[in-house]
Amino acid sequence: MSSSLQAPKGVAEYVPPDSEAWLAVRSALELPAERAGYGYAELPVFEDTTLFVRGVGESTDVVSKEMYTFDDRGGRSITLRPEGTAGVIRAVIEHRLDRGQLPVKLRYAGPFFRAERPQAGRYRQFSQVGVEAVGTDDPALDAEVVAIGDEAFRGLGLTGYRLELTSLGDATCRPAYREQLLGFLRALPLDEATRARAEINPLRVLDDKRADVRALTADAPLMLDSLCDACAEHFATVRGLLEALGVAYTVNPRMVRGLDYYTRTTFEFVHDGLGAQSGIGGGGRYDGLMEQLGGQPLSGIGFGLGVDRALLACGVEGIDPVQRRRVDAYLVPLGAEAKRRAVVLAAQLRAADVRTDIAYGDRGLKGAMKGADRSGARLAVVLGERDLEAGVAQVKDLSSGEQHAVPLDDVTDRVMTTIRETAQ
Repeated sequence: MSSSLQAPKGVAEYVPPDSEAWLAVRSALELPAERAGYGYAELPVFEDTTLFVRGVGESTDVVSKEMYTFDDRGGRSITLRPEGTAGVIRAVIEHRLDRGQLPVKLRYAGPFFRAERPQAGRYRQFSQVGVEAVGTDDPALDAEVVAIGDEAFRGLGLTGYRLELTSLGDATCRPAYREQLLGFLRALPLDEATRARAEINPLRVLDDKRADVRALTADAPLMLDSLCDACAEHFATVRGLLEALGVAYTVNPRMVRGLDYYTRTTFEFVHDGLGAQSGIGGGGRYDGLMEQLGGQPLSGIGFGLGVDRALLACGVEGIDPVQRRRVDAYLVPLGAEAKRRAVVLAAQLRAADVRTDIAYGDRGLKGAMKGADRSGARLAVVLGERDLEAGVAQVKDLSSGEQHAVPLDDVTDRVMTTIRETAQ
């Protein structure tokens, strides 16, 4: 019999102090989208399996190998969401958001699930921050979305990543390219399973990670060489706008994202410091997805940024994403009356946006001060019996060691003033 229960294998689990860094990364990744007017959407973590089969694509590894799918008590096939875009588009259609002002601009954050072999940076439950902009094929919107992702990583202080960019064409030029690529692949000595994948979606073969398949497809025709005039102009405009915005990028003509719905602008943020799992975020345009899921024929573009991998990238670059202390003030009550006063004082400080903790458990002064040091607080406020009799509290700066007796009525203002001065 096992001596203790453990978290499921392959789950990225965070507890203090690491969870503070994880939260800081997620907040930083969300901020640029919030500034750009993307409204927040809180969506289900499981959906009807058909949504992902139709939206993501049967030939993808995500659908064919990696989804957590099960029947619920009513016999309905349910899948834990492996990605965010299909669920957002379903919500846009269901709630008729596309009937108002366009583009519909949404952001979201939360856990996603894929039944993969766990390794560093690849988890079965992972967290992403994403955006989707639906309702126009304006290349300026493409540039905005890509730039928001770049700003998110730069906001963390990351510099060791690169942005790779390509175009996957559209319904006008993709069919001819598909036949050209299929002709090339049919002439190769591929195994039967790979041949079957090629017949469903030949681009999937270019995404194959096996060295022998990559070698065979090294000279495969490229989509960028087969773009129609409209797609070529769209891609050139996106690149020009990114250059105007100062967003550095590299064109990668062999990029194939792992989802079938991508068209035209497609991109990925790559951090080589993470080894095999180097992708820290990516996305692209999906001009046919909404209609495919039963909505209007509206185009869209979006991305997903990996919170867990961004945190790993911060570690590689020696960046501490936590800019604030866990608490600002730590109250040390000595005695029953002091604890009553401390509880009230803590409530007052918290209401004034001063993060405050209390030494619970009736510890002595020495043990309580150790707790104050471990908390990372700037100030310790000691309330002893003699202090209460004198109508004061001892306010100690834990950085300098300076300590002053402050009248009880002035403690809240003194703590607030000191914390604010420190933050400036």
